[in-house]
Amino acid sequence: MTIHDTHPFAEPPDPVRRFRGRLGGAVSLWTAGPPPSRAGLTVTSLMVANGSPARVLGLLDPDSDLALELEESGRGVVQLLEWGHRQLADGFAGTAPAPGGAFAAAGWVETPHGPRLAEATTWALVSLDSLAPVGWSVLATCTLDEVVVGEEQEPLLHRRGRYHH
Repeated sequence: MTIHDTHPFAEPPDPVRRFRGRLGGAVSLWTAGPPPSRAGLTVTSLMVANGSPARVLGLLDPDSDLALELEESGRGVVQLLEWGHRQLADGFAGTAPAPGGAFAAAGWVETPHGPRLAEATTWALVSLDSLAPVGWSVLATCTLDEVVVGEEQEPLLHRRGRYHH
């Protein structure tokens, strides 16, 4: 976790960051790798492109363990989080303490694509097509290998730096 002594939206304001913050979106958790090398990252900048095959595209931190593990394993899991997963989302984002590591905060189902959050009702197993630098991020383009869409209770949404449901 990194603690800064300045406000991220202090003067001068970053108009691009403020624009992105106003878009908002569902909070997803991307995971990859077998124990003990598994990694995960909270991702809100993503989209799904339907087609044959369908794909999911996500903007990842290029220095994240997830980007490295996804590149090495070539597979991952994308799961959508619910309101009750706020602490888990913060742990994987590196914005809150995660005693024992972020994976210790929940139960997991090991899949050939990586760890899947046992409580997740909506998730996808993905195969990496490519990683490409885009701005200060890396664009992960992944094929959707298997998709499960379950009951949605209280989706976890993120807009303007805050969680909503």
